[in-house]
Amino acid sequence: MSPRRSVVEAERTRARIVRAAVDEASRVGLEGLTVGSLAQHLGMSKAGLIGPFGSRERLLQAALEQASTVFRAVVVEPLADMPPGRRRLERLITAWVNYLADCPFPGGCFVTAASSELDGRPGPLRDRLQSILTSWREQLTTEVAAAQAEMPGPHRPPKEVATTLSGLSMAANQEIQLLEDPSAATRARKAMRYAAGLDR
Repeated sequence: MSPRRSVVEAERTRARIVRAAVDEASRVGLEGLTVGSLAQHLGMSKAGLIGPFGSRERLLQAALEQASTVFRAVVVEPLADMPPGRRRLERLITAWVNYLADCPFPGGCFVTAASSELDGRPGPLRDRLQSILTSWREQLTTEVAAAQAEMPGPHRPPKEVATTLSGLSMAANQEIQLLEDPSAATRARKAMRYAAGLDR
């Protein structure tokens, strides 16, 4: 096998492991993910599974990064060509709820689940998740402010609206995943639009 092909195969193996780790962790949690169960699922040895990462913790970090990348690819990146403002916020909310309703992860929103799991557990995983969520909350606040600039007031502070939208999304994820409520997505979309001042 040529060196270039070896590198390509190694990257494919790494990506396959990360994707499986994300799927499994979305069901059992990051701390519930074991090297043994994941290796068995993939038909690999434990050493072969950990090899590309060096440790279980780095594998979990890679899974967290991948989950964040998927969220942004589904919810944020499709809006890249739209100028900030009301229409963009409307599209963002629609994409966000669609992501929750037809989630690419079998256990529902990975970041939401990880937030509940890691909020009281100091360490590198929590630190990275905090950074990811802080960045997303700042972007969401900016999106809300741009939309408000195009709508008649008065308005609630953009940061407060962003907090409300995040809370509604977490409630929607619970109703979709745990309660299996078929009307949850429709209700969440309406509630988030109202909270953002889009349907008043």
